Amino acid sequence: MTDSRQAASLAVLREITAAVGLSAAGAEPIRLAENDLWRLPGNIVVRISRGGQEAAAAREVAVTRWLADHDVPAVRPLPMDQPIVAGGRPATFWEELPPHRPGTAVDLAPLLRRLHDLPPPDFPLGTWDPFVRLDTRIAAARSISDDDRGWLLRRLETLRREWLNLPPGQPECVIHGDAWGGNCALTADGPVLLDFERTSLGRPEWDLTAVAVEHDTLAELSEAEYRRFCDAYGTDVMTWPGYPTLRGIRELRKVTFAFQIADQDPNAMPLAHYRIACLQGHHGPRPWTWTAVA
Repeated sequence: MTDSRQAASLAVLREITAAVGLSAAGAEPIRLAENDLWRLPGNIVVRISRGGQEAAAAREVAVTRWLADHDVPAVRPLPMDQPIVAGGRPATFWEELPPHRPGTAVDLAPLLRRLHDLPPPDFPLGTWDPFVRLDTRIAAARSISDDDRGWLLRRLETLRREWLNLPPGQPECVIHGDAWGGNCALTADGPVLLDFERTSLGRPEWDLTAVAVEHDTLAELSEAEYRRFCDAYGTDVMTWPGYPTLRGIRELRKVTFAFQIADQDPNAMPLAHYRIACLQGHHGPRPWTWTAVA
């Protein structure tokens, strides 16, 4: 993270905290990425989202308050009007979690089960769109050849057609949208669900596919770990006939994200090209080893 990037984020943080009568003195960066996370004295975490994400930030606060009403372990927003907008970016304020470590897929499974079993809230969530920003990522990528760009666009259109013709599955419900072990924290009191930026109404299979891809595509989860996840949730999404389509969409998202990072960091370029080559069949069958790009 460059000093200028951190300084710009800190300037926004100071404006945001002043707007609610707090101070940014002693603030510590937790993570500065697509969204910036800062820790304030007093066990407060500030999340600064990208510009134009006011509605998503407000929905995330509403979702976590709704989960609190249903006693689902999740991060809790501070009791104040949110989000606060400064520097063109919306920010939200949260209770800092107690000491914790990253969760695992097995920790995540019972939380997903509880989330998926809840009746929808009485506020609008919107319908899940698995293709959001994919076409713009492909069009904007500078570190990709015209041939590969055309291949990605054709793959995108194929998956869109398959999505519209998915076989019946579980009833639609509230889904997390970005369900993986990293969005679950394990505290002394048990696992806690994090990051509701993409929570929507949709197919629960989408959440389950995130973990299945860690096993099936990436070999980040062993067979035994994946079986424990399935047992803890109560089903195996890989047995559902629509799974290959959802897996394909998630793989495409991972490829286009890698090219997005490669445009900013040349070190990620060979990793992005390796990912697309895997999808094109140049590195044998799944699983593949895809090194993290960010």
